[in-house]
Amino acid sequence: MNDLIRSLVEAFGPSGFEDAVRDLIRPLVEPHADEVSVDAMGNLIVRKRAAGENPLKVMIAAHMDEIGVMATHVTAEGFLRFTNIGGVGPHTLLGGRVRFADGTLGVIGADRNDDRSAIHPLSKHFIDVGATSRDDCPVRVGDAAHFERPFVAQGHRLTAKSMDDRIGCVVAIEALRRLPATVPHDLYFVFSVQEEVGTRGAEAAANRILPDVGIALDVTLTGDVPEARSMSVRLGDGPAIKVRDSGMIAHTGLVRLMRQRAEEAGITHQMEVLDGGSTDARPMQVAGPGCAAGCISIPCRYVHTPSETVDARDVEGAVQLLVAVLSNPIEL
Repeated sequence: MNDLIRSLVEAFGPSGFEDAVRDLIRPLVEPHADEVSVDAMGNLIVRKRAAGENPLKVMIAAHMDEIGVMATHVTAEGFLRFTNIGGVGPHTLLGGRVRFADGTLGVIGADRNDDRSAIHPLSKHFIDVGATSRDDCPVRVGDAAHFERPFVAQGHRLTAKSMDDRIGCVVAIEALRRLPATVPHDLYFVFSVQEEVGTRGAEAAANRILPDVGIALDVTLTGDVPEARSMSVRLGDGPAIKVRDSGMIAHTGLVRLMRQRAEEAGITHQMEVLDGGSTDARPMQVAGPGCAAGCISIPCRYVHTPSETVDARDVEGAVQLLVAVLSNPIEL
């Protein structure tokens, strides 16, 4: 699975610029689908039809986009001022590297700061792409970049710049591959866009599909690093079944069903209550007449940094749990 993870996490795909990621995923899922389409937003929608009559419509969402930056101004000397795409923290920037869609590499610098204990706001940072003037700068206003950091595997621990949420996409792809030929539900696997800037892609897709059940696949924080906020999620203790986050309270029947399927299959799992942030489950829950929504989360350290870290055993557990849920009746 590491080769698949590497190909996706190293791909270019800030919010609104997910085309390259979609082009990687589409040929991987087409052999396992009855229908594949791309909507006006750019969501990749993969349908696997049920065999029986009056099946539930189940939407599974994993977002293809990642955080990044966008050039807002080119100085006379050829440096770039920039803004964020999604949740970029200023403390993660200085000395980092970004790459633009055309391959241009940039180094992030910052204005003079006499107080070395202080962190400049994002507006006091700049990108150096090696230009000497505005005229010879290869980057233009509006160009987007992602953070440049290679995928690294150290035993079970996997580190990369966009585990959020390419690892959710990996779980969806692997589940599609492992599902039986005949499934009891109409399944809509949505590889969504623009989650990091407001779950916009999933909202559009859910209002089109109008699912009865919605399951997001995304990362969550952990409470297992020094001085972390108290949280009962640890790397290596299995996928986390979301109970609530700041954007939604998961459907209690779906939470109960996920726990039941995990226990039946002997899948190590943990329960998640997240203080901040949300997922594509939120727009699915309130789309159209609403649906029973929940989330299978992959524990992740250092979220929204260029070194997001997950455990391969949690990823495998998430795949197994999703297959167990989708292969069997969903009675809530």
